[in-house]
Amino acid sequence: MSPLKTCKRNGSKNWYLRGTIRGVTVDETTGTDVWERAEEIRIRREAEILDRSIHGKRKTATFLEAAVKYMEAGGETRFTGPVANHFGTTPLSKIDQDAVDRAAIKLHPKGSPATRNRQVYTPVSAVMTFAAKRGLCERVLFERPKQAPGRVRWLAPEEAERLIAACSSHLKPLVIFLLYTGARCSEALYLDWRNIDLARAHVSFEDTKNGEDRGVPLHPRVLSALANLEYRDGPVFRRPDGRPYEVKEESGGQIKTAFKGACRRAGISDFTPHDCRHTWATWHYAANRDLIALQKLGGWKSERMVLRYAHVNVANYSASINALPWEKSGDLEGGNENTKRKTK
Repeated sequence: MSPLKTCKRNGSKNWYLRGTIRGVTVDETTGTDVWERAEEIRIRREAEILDRSIHGKRKTATFLEAAVKYMEAGGETRFTGPVANHFGTTPLSKIDQDAVDRAAIKLHPKGSPATRNRQVYTPVSAVMTFAAKRGLCERVLFERPKQAPGRVRWLAPEEAERLIAACSSHLKPLVIFLLYTGARCSEALYLDWRNIDLARAHVSFEDTKNGEDRGVPLHPRVLSALANLEYRDGPVFRRPDGRPYEVKEESGGQIKTAFKGACRRAGISDFTPHDCRHTWATWHYAANRDLIALQKLGGWKSERMVLRYAHVNVANYSASINALPWEKSGDLEGGNENTKRKTK
């Protein structure tokens, strides 16, 4: 007779597993009301418990189990959840280079190397490292997809003015916001009014790319653009028909056509929505020469990520950039103390 029994509970349509195997007591739902499926789950559960009791946890620990512990311990959740669902109860010992490569292609068939790296390889590596430190598996190093060298394309102030003037009415406030806050496209496109405080001249970005929330003071020009928007609840920036922007894997594609048209009318080439972030970072460094403040305001993980802005040649535009009226907010959540000091 099987150590585990498949049975019903009053008030529940699903089958449950009950019994004890090698000192392990089981009383849990199978999550299904189909008896044949419940029996399959019972057989696998018995085998799992027996295997673990004989060979130890290292051999039988699953990716889902490790991922849950990782997130409960404070690990990143935004990208860990999808890969945990993908691998499920796959044993950690089966998570090798081929498994991760196949997962990246399946989860993001049209994703760029950067997207696959950020949303698959990074969370999988984090979970595996977490598990290895706790003796659940061996340490595994994954080869990641090659990414193109980072580019820094930015606009001089007069070019930015031409771009803003060339934008359509629904795009103009969004472009101003991108140029004067350094927000990532996804942060701006999915921004909600509850994260905007016009009285404090402050915006809060939540669930960001690096998994950390951050706040940024709002430039007077941004405040003016926001104050003239029609909607004051829900999504801040919207399509011409008033509907929210569609959530996409590669943010920025939602405004690609309109933005490209504005660049063409402004006589600007080789410039993308994400380059507005590079423009803001270049302007900020030229005006303040403070990489730490720039790192905190822009939400970069390390100072190394912002060093490239220190090497951009902005000498020809230093006078006009330094003349920009940077926000003088005393709120240090955005790391703007240095800006205050230099603009007095």
